[in-house]
Formats: sequence, C-alpha cells, structure tokens
Amino acid sequence: MALSRRTGQRFQASIWPGFVDAMTGLLLVLMFLLTIFMVVQFVLRETISGQESQLDELAAEVGALADALGLEERANSQLQARLGALSATLGTTQGALETAEADLAAARGEISDFEAQVAQLLLQQQDANATIRDLTAERAALQAAQSDLEGERDALSQALAASRDEIDAQTEAARLAAAKREALEALVADLEGQASEASAAASQLEAELTDAEAARLAEAAAAEALRNRLKTADAELTAMTLALEEQRQAAEDTLTLLAAAETAKEQLDAQLADVLDALDVAKVANADRDALAERLTRVLAQLETAQINADSQVAALQAELEQLRESRDAATSELENTATEQAETEQRLLEALSQLEQANAAAADREVLQQRLLAALTEGEERAAETADLASLAEQRAALLAQARESLSTEQAVSEEAQRQTALLNQQVAALREQLGGLQALLDDYKARDAAQSVQMQNLGQDLNAALARAAAEERRRRLLEESERKRLEAEAEQLSSKAQDLEQYRSEFFGRLRDVLGNQEGVRIEGDRFVFASEVLFAPGSADLSPVGRAEIGKVAGILQAVAAAIPPEINWIIRVDGHTDDTPLGIHPKFADNWELSQGRALSVVRYMVQALGIPPERLSANGFGEYQPVNPAQTAAARAQNRRIELKFTER
Repeated sequence: MALSRRTGQRFQASIWPGFVDAMTGLLLVLMFLLTIFMVVQFVLRETISGQESQLDELAAEVGALADALGLEERANSQLQARLGALSATLGTTQGALETAEADLAAARGEISDFEAQVAQLLLQQQDANATIRDLTAERAALQAAQSDLEGERDALSQALAASRDEIDAQTEAARLAAAKREALEALVADLEGQASEASAAASQLEAELTDAEAARLAEAAAAEALRNRLKTADAELTAMTLALEEQRQAAEDTLTLLAAAETAKEQLDAQLADVLDALDVAKVANADRDALAERLTRVLAQLETAQINADSQVAALQAELEQLRESRDAATSELENTATEQAETEQRLLEALSQLEQANAAAADREVLQQRLLAALTEGEERAAETADLASLAEQRAALLAQARESLSTEQAVSEEAQRQTALLNQQVAALREQLGGLQALLDDYKARDAAQSVQMQNLGQDLNAALARAAAEERRRRLLEESERKRLEAEAEQLSSKAQDLEQYRSEFFGRLRDVLGNQEGVRIEGDRFVFASEVLFAPGSADLSPVGRAEIGKVAGILQAVAAAIPPEINWIIRVDGHTDDTPLGIHPKFADNWELSQGRALSVVRYMVQALGIPPERLSANGFGEYQPVNPAQTAAARAQNRRIELKFTER
C-alpha cells in the first residue's frame, strides 16, 4: 500500500512539470497567435479605414462631378435656349431685312416710274414751249401781215377818194345824183346780206369796201347812163373799173387773210389751252412727286429705324455669340478638368482594387483567421461592390460627358453657322445702308430744291417774331419793374424825408430847449447837432465818476429829453449818442484806467448808466462811445486846446 502510494506520488511528480511546460508552450503559442491576429486585424482595420476614406473621397469627387455635369447640362440647356432665341431673333431680323428690301425695291420702282414721268413731263413741256414759240412767231407774222393789209386798205381808200374826186369833177352833179341814189340803194340792199356773213374783225374794212363798191356801181350806172354822152371818157372809166376790180380782189384777199388769221388765232388759243392743261398736269405731277417724296421720306425713316434696330440686334447677337464662345470655352475647360479628374478617379479605384486583392490574398494565406475576418471581408466585398457601382456610375458620367462634348461640338457648329449668318447679315446691312444713302441723297436733293428756302424763311420769320415778342415782353417787364422800383424808392425817399424832417424838428426842439436852459452856462456849448459838455463840468480830473454838478446838468438834459420824447412818433427810431473825448496828456502815476481811450469810454458809460438808472431813460435809446484823444477839435498843443478836447458830446440822432 505504501509502495503504491509512493509510486503514484512519483508518477504525479514526474507528470506535472511536463504539463506545466506544455501549458506554458500552448499559452505562448496562443499569445503569439493572438499577437499576430491583433497585428493583422490592426493592419486590416487601418487598410479598411483608409479604403473607406478613399471611397468617401471618391464618392465626394463623383458627387462633385455629378454636380458639375448637372451644371454643364443646365448651362447646355440655357445655351440651347439662348441659341433658339438667337435663331428666332435672326429669323425676325432676316424677315425685317426682306421686308425692308421689298420696300426698297418698291421705292426704287416708284422712283424709276417717277423719274420716267418727270422725264416725259419735261419732254412735253419742251414740246409745249417749242409749240408756243412757233405759234408766237406765226401770230407775229399774222399781225405783221394784218398791219400790211391795213396799210394797203388805207392806200386803197385814198385811191378811191382820189377817183371819187376825179369822177365828181368830170360828171355833172345834178344829173348823176338820182342815178347814184338808185344805184346805191340797190347796192346797199345786196351788200347787207354779205355784211351779215362777214367776220367782226373785218367789219370796218368791209364797210369801207361796201362804200367803195357802192361808189363803183353808182359810177358804173352813171357811166352807163352817160355813156353816150361821155364816149370820150370810156377809156378812163374802163381803167377805173379795172382798178376797182383789183381793189375788190385785194379786199377779198384781205378778208381771206383775216379769216385765216382768226382761224390761226383760234388754233393758237386751243394750243395755248392745251399747253395750260399740260402745265396743270405737270403741277399735279409735281404735287404727286412731292407726295411721293414725302412717302419716300417716311419709308426711308422706317428703313433707317429698321436699320438701327437691325444694327442693335446684330450687336446683341454678336455679344451673345461672344458669350456663347466664352461659355463654350469654359465648358470645354471644365470638361477637360472633369476628364482629368475622372482619369485620376479611375486610377484611384484601380489602386483600391489592387489593395483589396492584396488583402484578399493575405486572408487566403491565413486560413486560421478566415472566420474572424469574414465580416471584414464581407464589408470589403460590399465596398468593392460599391466601388464597382461607382465605376459604373463614373462610366455613365463619362458617357454623359461624351454627350456633352458632342452637344458642345454641335453648339460650336451652330455658333459658326450663326457667325456666318451674322457676317452675311452685316454684308446685307452694309448694302442696304449704301442703298439707303443713295436714296437719302436723292431725297435730300429734292428737298433742298423744293423746301429749303421756304422752310428757312418760315423759320427766320418765326424766330424773328419770337425774338420780337420776347424783346417786347422783356421791355414791358423791365419797364414795369423800373416803374415799381421808382415808385418804391420815391415812397421810401418821401418817408425818409418826412422822418428826417420830423427828426430834425424834434432835434431842433430838443436843442432849442437845451439852449434855453443851459445856453449861458460856462463849460456848456452847442455845436451844430451836438450838445457839448466840458469834462471839468461833469467829472473830476482822471475820474469817470459823475460829480454832483454833472448829475444836475445831465438831469436837466434828461428832463428835456423826456418831455420831447413823449411827442416823438413811435415810428422814428431815435437815440442819444454819448461820445467821450480826452486830450493827449498821459494819465498820472497808478491811474485807474489804462489809457485815455479807456477813460473816455468809462466817462461815456457813466453818463449812460446814470441816465438809465437814475433818470429812467430807456437803455435802448442810449449809446456810449469812447474816442480817447484821437478826434480832437483843436490840435494845438496848448492848455486851452487841451481843455476844448476834453469833452462829453450828446447827439440826438436816428438809429
């Protein structure tokens, strides 16, 4: 029993140290493994936290890219809207230009028609002037022929008178009287029908020819009756008959010429009427031309307005195109920056994936830590999935950026097209401006010819009338002001004169009473409008205190002043001015006053205060002044002169 106990104890003693060693080794291995696990876990935690921060940064960058892409999309939409507005504005401008071109073409057509009408009217006027000159020449020729015929008629009348005298001398008056009377009556009856058909212009000539014909027929009858008796005068009568026949033929030719002249005159009058009608038509055409010029002026004004609007629209289009170019450049730079950032993001994603692959490889090598790192790996896979999603999102962003680049290229093409259209529009506007300049020059020429002088005369007349009216109004206003100012000055002068007279009256009364009271007292005198007291009467030498005698004298003055002041009207603003004067003798040792000037002021002030405080004179009616030695009445350096200079003056005056 004891042996077995010892054997068991020996066995137990031999087993325990090995167990302790085994447990110690196991603990060491476990601690080593735990240390490795902690280190690996720390490394993986740092790696995962770094990846999370990188993924957060990538997510922030992707969000920024998304925001930038959204901004680019909004900018793109704004650019498209602006491009549409510019296209609409360009279309409107083109429509306005087409309308302006149509109006310009119509105006050119009207101008060409008007020029053709003017040229036709000028030709008609030239033809009418030529016709008038021809008719005037024909009329002058007819008048000359008429004057020649009148001369021939006068010559025939003289010849008939001479023939009548010769026949009367050769025939017997008694026997021919009855035959002549009968022949003349028959001839007058025949000629009355002919005279009714003759023209008014040849009535006098026809009457003379009728007389000649009657005389000829009478003479023929008398010759037939006396043929047997006057056979010796047959030759003379035959010659006279031939002469009378020639004269009759000449008279008929004259009547024919007169009728032709009347016909030509009527034709000339008709042509003149036609010319006047043509002139009226020309005046109407001129009026139409003026109306057309006014209408063209309005059209040109509208075209100028449209041109100004087109210029402003072109300037706005150019400014918007410049803004589009700047926006395009900014978008291009932003896209380039976005592409660079996308490449950097892809590089960072590749680095993260490589790090994840390295982490996965490290986890595969350590199968012991697989279960404990499962959660971390799952989270890493989720991060990888998110990274893959981010990669797909980045690819989508890249696709959107590619679309944005295409849109920008399209907008750039549209902008270039807009620039080309703008250049074409500028060329059209320049051509239109040249055409408008030509039309404006033409219209200015017409206006300068037709309306410059009349408008200038009207303007000058209006300006002259306005200037005359202004001058007359200014003259009337100036006269009224001068009259009112003159009346005011006269009233003021009259008022001042009356006040001065009243003041002079009361001053005379005041000084008169003072003269009656103090006139014979020594040391008191009246000089003009001032009442002068010698200083010795009122003050002791070197003192400014009134002496009893001085108070009595001032009391007399105050009593008279109060009596006179009661009668002075309130509108007269009177005062008593008290002036103190000294001589030039310096003051003694330790004087009360600094100098003579201060002494003169003190003496005047003493008089004023005594009159106010003791005698009841209102202070607003008094004034104290000191002049020292600087206003002497006698500049001599003698005792008498110095005594005259030491004085107190009272002056009754107006404020």
